[in-house]
Amino acid sequence: MTSIKRMKGLSLARPIIYGNSATPLNGKKGGDADHTHRWTISVRGVNNEDISYFIRKVAFKLHDTYDNPNRVIEKPPFEVTETGWGEFDIIIKIHFNPISGEKPLTLYHHLKLHPYEEDGLGNPWPKQKPVTSYQYDEIVFNEPIDSFYTILQENTTSNVPLKKTPHHQFSLQAEQEEVERLDKALKTTAQEIVRYREKCKRLEAELASK
Repeated sequence: MTSIKRMKGLSLARPIIYGNSATPLNGKKGGDADHTHRWTISVRGVNNEDISYFIRKVAFKLHDTYDNPNRVIEKPPFEVTETGWGEFDIIIKIHFNPISGEKPLTLYHHLKLHPYEEDGLGNPWPKQKPVTSYQYDEIVFNEPIDSFYTILQENTTSNVPLKKTPHHQFSLQAEQEEVERLDKALKTTAQEIVRYREKCKRLEAELASK
């Protein structure tokens, strides 16, 4: 009989990355005539390692205009590749190993086909450069069933690397840089607020003196 004893006071986290990449078709075959991009939506490990020891299957709910918009992937890689012309929200439902006793986890991702930005160097986005939109998340199992806890302990998953590299979009270094960018933006905003308040006071004083 399967044990249902829970590990009181313990929790384990497993990192995942989910999102999409998209590449322009530019007249290439691979979909309806009006389709402009080939894209792939996926759920994976930080280093593309096998995460099937805790994820049983992943269901992707696409736009209703697709044939069979409900795609269920029962083995890695947990991904769906399609072609299309428009962006839309994709519902991702992660089903865990049945032994875990955990309810499915629902995530939402907005399919991104267009860069909406430069390449980071002030140049236009290269036409054939893939557009990517990924999110890092950690699935936390609180007080897991003991048998599932054993499985998690026996199968470690890579954590986010310390330094960023061309192969790792997410890293502790990138996280720190983002925090610093946000902090700088907040300080700039605060300075602008002070400047405009002083300007308003001067204008009010000028109006009062007339």
